[in-house]
Amino acid sequence: MILLRRVIGDTLRSRRLSQHRTLREVSTGANVSLGYLSEIERGQKEASSELLASICDALDVPLSQVLREVSDTLAVTEDRPAVLQAVGAPTGKPVKQSTAKASNPIERSVAHLRAA
Repeated sequence: MILLRRVIGDTLRSRRLSQHRTLREVSTGANVSLGYLSEIERGQKEASSELLASICDALDVPLSQVLREVSDTLAVTEDRPAVLQAVGAPTGKPVKQSTAKASNPIERSVAHLRAA
C-alpha cells in the first residue's frame, strides 16, 4: 500500500533537488524547522495544508501543481496489477527491485510497489 504522505514527500524532495536547493534554504523560506521538513520529505510526517502551501511557496511552485503530480503518482500505483503485468510479472507475485535509482516520484513509487 502506498502512503499519501510518502508520495507528497517524494514529490517535494524531487522539486527541491531539481532546483539544487538545500533543506536549510527551503525550511527557512517556508518558516519550518529543517528537521520537520526532512521528516515530511521522507514521508514520516503528515504536513497540514497550510504547511504544504508554505513549502510550495518557498519552492516557487504552485500547490496545485504538486498535488497534480501526487495525484498522477497515485493513479499509476492504483493500477498496480496492470503495471506489474506490463513489466511481465505475474500479478500478486513480487518483482525484484531495480538497483538503479528512480529519478522522479512516480518511478520511485512504482519501484516501491514492485518491491512489495
